[in-house]
Amino acid sequence: MEIKEEGTSEEGQHFLSASQANDTDGTQFTSIQKSANEPQLEFTLACKDLVAPVRDRKLNTLVQISVIHPAEQSLTRYSSTEIVEGTRDPLFLTGVIFPSEYPIYEETKIKLTVYDVKDKSHDTVRTSVLSEHNKESPSEVGRSFLGYASFKVGELLKSKEQLLSLNLRTSDGGKVVGTIEVTVVKMGEIGDGEADHITTDVQGQKCALVYECTAPESVSGKDNLSFLNAVLKNPVCKLYRFPTSDNKWMQIREQMSESILSFHIPKELISLHIKEDLCRNQEIKELGELSPHWDNLRKNVLTHCDQMVNMYQDILTELSKETGSSFKSSSSKGDKTLEFVPVNLHLQRMHVHSPHLKDALYDVITVGAPAAHFQGFKNGGLRKLLHRFEAERRNTGYQFIYYSPENTAKAKEVLSSINQLQPLIATHADLLLNSASQRSPDSLKNSLKMLSEKTELFVHAFKDQLVRSALLALYTARPGGILKKPPSPKSSPEDSHSQDQPPPMRRQDSIPHHSDYDEEEWDRVWANVGKSLNCIIAMVDKLIERDGSSEGSGGDKDGEKDPALADSISSHPREDWYEQLHPLILTLKDCMGEVVSRAKQSMTFVLLQELAYSLPQCLMLTLRRDIVFSQALAGLVCGFIIKLHTSLHDPEFLQQLYTVGLIVQYEGLLSTYSDEIGMLEDMAVGISDLKKVAFKIIEAKSNDVLPVITGRRENYVVEVKLPATMFESLPLQIREGQLVHVYPVLFNVGINEQQTLAERFGDVSLQESINQENFELLKEYYTVFMEKMPPDYISQFQEQNDLKGLLENLHQNVQAKKRKNVEIMWLAATICRKLNGIRFTCCKSAKDRTSMSVTLEQCSILRDEHQLHKDFFIRALDCMRSRPSQGALTESDDPETGCLTDNKPTSRHFYPVALLLVSSHLLVVWLILSLALLLAKYQ
Repeated sequence: MEIKEEGTSEEGQHFLSASQANDTDGTQFTSIQKSANEPQLEFTLACKDLVAPVRDRKLNTLVQISVIHPAEQSLTRYSSTEIVEGTRDPLFLTGVIFPSEYPIYEETKIKLTVYDVKDKSHDTVRTSVLSEHNKESPSEVGRSFLGYASFKVGELLKSKEQLLSLNLRTSDGGKVVGTIEVTVVKMGEIGDGEADHITTDVQGQKCALVYECTAPESVSGKDNLSFLNAVLKNPVCKLYRFPTSDNKWMQIREQMSESILSFHIPKELISLHIKEDLCRNQEIKELGELSPHWDNLRKNVLTHCDQMVNMYQDILTELSKETGSSFKSSSSKGDKTLEFVPVNLHLQRMHVHSPHLKDALYDVITVGAPAAHFQGFKNGGLRKLLHRFEAERRNTGYQFIYYSPENTAKAKEVLSSINQLQPLIATHADLLLNSASQRSPDSLKNSLKMLSEKTELFVHAFKDQLVRSALLALYTARPGGILKKPPSPKSSPEDSHSQDQPPPMRRQDSIPHHSDYDEEEWDRVWANVGKSLNCIIAMVDKLIERDGSSEGSGGDKDGEKDPALADSISSHPREDWYEQLHPLILTLKDCMGEVVSRAKQSMTFVLLQELAYSLPQCLMLTLRRDIVFSQALAGLVCGFIIKLHTSLHDPEFLQQLYTVGLIVQYEGLLSTYSDEIGMLEDMAVGISDLKKVAFKIIEAKSNDVLPVITGRRENYVVEVKLPATMFESLPLQIREGQLVHVYPVLFNVGINEQQTLAERFGDVSLQESINQENFELLKEYYTVFMEKMPPDYISQFQEQNDLKGLLENLHQNVQAKKRKNVEIMWLAATICRKLNGIRFTCCKSAKDRTSMSVTLEQCSILRDEHQLHKDFFIRALDCMRSRPSQGALTESDDPETGCLTDNKPTSRHFYPVALLLVSSHLLVVWLILSLALLLAKYQ
């Protein structure tokens, strides 16, 4: 299927509104009874005994399908078949499908117009609304009219065996020029009676039209489709039938859908960024009194940060106005207000129903490469910009303190842990006191266990040298602190650390000692939290031991209700439990509050250093990274939800989710030439940042099933909501909130003419390094997969899939210095599918290169997995790549040029200038040839 591009070509725009369809002159029309979410009507076409306008001419036949609504007086071109060459009895592999939302009724009239295509290169079928007086345009370029037939939908549905044989007549309605057969397709149903033997002699192969497939099992769970439709919008459908190697027919339903997550996820993410940045700005303000040098830096940082927050708020306001949008076309990729929205995000789904095999679904998410198009690529993409920024920071002057990216990320992680754990510890402490007041030993033990676990996590979060060194740095930044200019980087000694990680600061001299600073004070404050917890544990053990000894062997859980037992504990009355624990809980909270206060300030001071250096550049890099990540995340969330719904009833897949995680494979088709180098650098960082994302599946409490994003920039959690019936079918581990982690990998192979220039005259090292790095990530996931999945599943898995051999083959191809090595893409995609992963295909705008790749992959799957007849591979590929799509192509909808075949620019005939400037003679030849082509074009 051609990848849909511009918003003006959406199929839904050609649909009548419900009011137009049902309330025209008060006339009621008969609806087609079909199950929800299923196409209303599907049929295939075949012609017989066509009469050629010229004797002995071999016909190249195409059928144009048009629709006349019973309440309208105009004819709407809906779709067309592929062109079948060299026969008067053509059987068309491309069928006709009317999706569930299309306003079609039994009274709807369908017109079939048969053409003889003289020149395939000039043939296009444009969808437009024709007046009654101009039904047959005599100026059709490259084809001639043969005949037409028409029927009402009700006639087809009520016909015997739901098959109509209609005479094709000339425009005056007189002469019969052949017949056309219309057959209703029942996807996955067993045809009644004998098979209908319609034969075709295409390329010497005769195939019988046989619908004798067994009834399919639910591929995706039909109960889930309505929920999935809350995420997917505006489907465009196509229907095919292809012969198998044993001369049977397989049926293929292809669907391409937009996703409302294209706009929902960016809005969620921007809201999260605004909240995080406002919180960070407030924390910087609350650093307390600083020396004039640091205070001026703080004021400068806050001014710029406030400007960034205002920018994010403006972008969010503009996005909120796009209430009905679910698609961003490539023409808008440079729009500032739509920077965070992915380009051309679609689900490409192929549903295969073949003889003797189970039904199968194959999904690919197609999306434009995540990149900051509005920011431009003059200075490269994120990969280069981040590396350059970090190198410059290492050579910063004395007024800043250098912290490595790892330490900056650690500071953000500590702040995130504080915000998450502090309220949890307070809650569990209150629950412990509540259990003590109720004098319930079991409840007390459970509350203590939860309190201990969270407090240990809290204490562990600060067990890092970074906090200690940052506290010292902050102390010297207070008024009265001594700030000395450090010696040159060459002569300054490096800090010695017990750990192998880089030191948190570049030079020990960057933060001089102050005579009044007590380095052990932080250790005491931090250790007091653990000591307070130990006191609480000891007291709880003591109280439970007293309770057990006083009750004796005959005591039970309800003993506190017996007054005699209560009187026996004369020295320890019932209320002692609460009274003895309450002071200890208060001490724990006080100690924890002191730790939080100091740790927050010290970690905020670390973040201040990152922001203070090269303020505009730092914030612009953050903005660029947020933009790229937003585009990548929108596609990931869409792919995860679709994969979850498709595999909801697969227990092995669900076990893989919480045991290993999910592999996400991106197929990049960007060249390493010109601006696309910057796009690839952006894309590589954006996809790598997806490692920060985890999914949590929760039960939907309302009709709002759209995902929610929580967390901070270094740690995101996407909450995916499922209805109660679907949620209950999940494993216990997932229902209890265990996170599902994703492992993104990117393999890129440039395939266009620009890549040819890059390979001959440029540099492809960026592509090679990306492929090598991501192969190692894929290999790590495979190792974890083989270690953690159950042995019985692994043995069954290995019998069906030789994954190890595929990985070795992929490694050889990644290492090979081969130009345009598309074998890398095919191997990576195969491994991903066999590992139950999510597949993405990306190019600059997810149009031409993406559609060519996806259709080739689909036909290869049909050949390798579903026994597509080898002689029909090319024809099947041509059908899927045919320009006409259901209902929706206008004269300005060519994905790359903005026009159809007739108006394609002649620049595609021009040879690359870089190849011709080598010689002045070649340049002259090039100019002459180009002029000749122009003259031939317009004569």
